[in-house]
Amino acid sequence: MNIEGVLQKLEQLVAFDTQNPPRDMSADSPIFGWIKQSLGSAFKVELIDHCLGRISMLAIRGTPSILFNSHLDTVPVIAGSRFPALELTRHEDRVYGRGACDIKGAAACLLEVAASSSKPMALLFTTDEEGAMGCCVNEFVASGRLADFSQVVVTEPTECKAVLSHRGYLSVKGEFGGVPGHSSEQRALLDNAVHKLVNWAAQAITEAQKMEADNRRPCFNVGEVHGGIKSNVIADKANVHWSARLSPGDSNDDFLKRMCGLKPGDQAQWNVPFSGPPLPTDGMDLSGSKAFAERFDLEIGPDVNFWTEASLFAGAGTSAIVLGPGDIAQAHAIDEWVSIQQLEQALHIYKKLVEAYD
Repeated sequence: MNIEGVLQKLEQLVAFDTQNPPRDMSADSPIFGWIKQSLGSAFKVELIDHCLGRISMLAIRGTPSILFNSHLDTVPVIAGSRFPALELTRHEDRVYGRGACDIKGAAACLLEVAASSSKPMALLFTTDEEGAMGCCVNEFVASGRLADFSQVVVTEPTECKAVLSHRGYLSVKGEFGGVPGHSSEQRALLDNAVHKLVNWAAQAITEAQKMEADNRRPCFNVGEVHGGIKSNVIADKANVHWSARLSPGDSNDDFLKRMCGLKPGDQAQWNVPFSGPPLPTDGMDLSGSKAFAERFDLEIGPDVNFWTEASLFAGAGTSAIVLGPGDIAQAHAIDEWVSIQQLEQALHIYKKLVEAYD
């Protein structure tokens, strides 16, 4: 087991175009054949195509108790980079390339561990994490297979620290209806869909400020507002798209009810494109995750503000931590990179967990 083996595998992984969007992947995509070949015949591999480019690849050797999870999709390539995005470039102690940090670097480390050890090992690769879909993990949880494992390690970048808590991510769309007509009509103040949206948004901001005053920052954000026809027409429709990133221990469902119940939000039509709970979510504790980290002398890192699919595993009742090479600040950047030192550290941590965990 050595870092050169990791870099060779990472070079191959970065070269596979797995940008999401467009998430142009299927079970026949070359990356899966390459991973299967890299793992070798000792692994039993299952591929499930959930359609729309959402692929789950479960690889198991023996009867392991720990499941490692890595997503293979990346954010789109951004114009203006110094280095070719779909090629691995080594510069000093860094390697550059789309997905090098988020999170193909971690996947390369796991593949190197698999090649250098004969111990039981389980890997779940997915392709729909970017863009917050969660279909692959949710379907895996629904299948009942998660019950085979007592611990999940999600390999998002945490500078190789064990992260036990992070914020959730809630995305909500709403549509307010109005009665169109001439703006000179007295009823315009109450019948205007844009007015309804604005009144709701003002109350929602006030509710978020109340939570901030109680040290429960929800990261409430109105990201998009659209509506109306022209300035002298009573708006018949207004749409809003907002999000929140709730603190560990809070409930997405409770926050959603609180916000959508504000008047006149109770008259709007709401839908939720995505709801990823915080880690831990309401009613959960961290005893299992903390015990796992302490057992293997893992450095416990601070809570992070980004969301991961660890909360989906934990929400199903299985202890989950986040631990991977790199810093989230290096992800989604024009020239994404991860340090070789971080890859080496992750390699040894994953190896220790595979070799020692029973």
